[in-house]
Amino acid sequence: MIIGAYEAMPYLVECLASVEAQTIDPARMEVIAIDDGSTDGTGECLEEFAARAAMPVTVVRQQNSGGPSGPRNVGLGKATGRYVFFLDADDRLGPEALERMVAMADKNGTDVVLGRVEGVNRTAPKSMWGKTLDRTDLYTSNIKFTLSAQKLFRRALLDEHGMRFDESLWTGEDALFTMEAYLRADGVSVIADYTCYYLVGRDDGKHVTKSGGYTLRFDSARALMKLIADMVPAGDQRDMLMVRPFLITLLPQFGPKFLTDSEEVRWHKMELAKPLMEAYWRPGVAHRLKVHERLRLHLVAMQRSDLLLDVVKFVKAKKQAAAVLEKRGTRLYLVYPHFRSRAAGIPDEIYLAEAREARAFEGYREAAANSFLRRAVRKVRRMLRARGFGTAAV
Repeated sequence: MIIGAYEAMPYLVECLASVEAQTIDPARMEVIAIDDGSTDGTGECLEEFAARAAMPVTVVRQQNSGGPSGPRNVGLGKATGRYVFFLDADDRLGPEALERMVAMADKNGTDVVLGRVEGVNRTAPKSMWGKTLDRTDLYTSNIKFTLSAQKLFRRALLDEHGMRFDESLWTGEDALFTMEAYLRADGVSVIADYTCYYLVGRDDGKHVTKSGGYTLRFDSARALMKLIADMVPAGDQRDMLMVRPFLITLLPQFGPKFLTDSEEVRWHKMELAKPLMEAYWRPGVAHRLKVHERLRLHLVAMQRSDLLLDVVKFVKAKKQAAAVLEKRGTRLYLVYPHFRSRAAGIPDEIYLAEAREARAFEGYREAAANSFLRRAVRKVRRMLRARGFGTAAV
């Protein structure tokens, strides 16, 4: 287990207590704790823990590195176990977490294990905890929406590919590391029926990762998009994975905060996004998003911040877009700002709701089912005509 800690008091006390409470045999554990230049007693707390703990504990005290990547890489360099788990110093584990995760990896031969995460005074990812999965992958589950480092990784996988955290990134470094591990893994397991990890929101707002400015989010998006493009051939699977950086990392930069940004910041954000949109924004990504998400990113790609402001205002107000049904109810358009405006020139297809979004609206009929029915009827009519029968009864 690798614990990176910076100014972690008093949260570190409960974190370490959760390590001591693990039901797995202490002889099967090793803890490598890195104090990243703390001045609040974090280092002393780690040394006291090392002196009393039943499992072997190595404490490294170093000058502050500015982020979680450095301490985690130090820990990886010292790890000797079959698996590694990254525990943030302000979070805590469920008592059976390590025992369950190791058992899951051993049973299924998988290289990464996700244990259910629960937020404490903060939100936590939810969509991937529908059920426990012995073996899954990026394309048949929602694991791409949890890219934090708090997972069990088979150390042989990391060593084989020389995987380390990118210390040049000040945020999103864990997303890059975890996505690569998912892509290289021989299977991923999900434990959904037991809370393995408690993600704790600090009252002081401080965390191991420094928040930094908006430019860091673009750095993170750029790195993750490049990794996906480098490792996954162009096509449906790449588009599926690209949804994650577009939706989670890039789109928030063009949310409500965009309204209060200065003109200079708005311009800079559009400039930072431009090469990413040119390189990676594809119809296969766009059609996987909701209409308002797709519309905002389309306007970013078109570099139309003037039109984008109207859409962001509409979304922020939480208004329900009106629906326009066409083609006998099989096409549903959502009327967000500038719909069918000649001056704006935005294609209708940007406003076209995909079936999963359109189903919520009365009167919508899925085109695929209707098309199949119409084709079947036409086939019957042709057969009857060929045999000399009328079609009045059909």
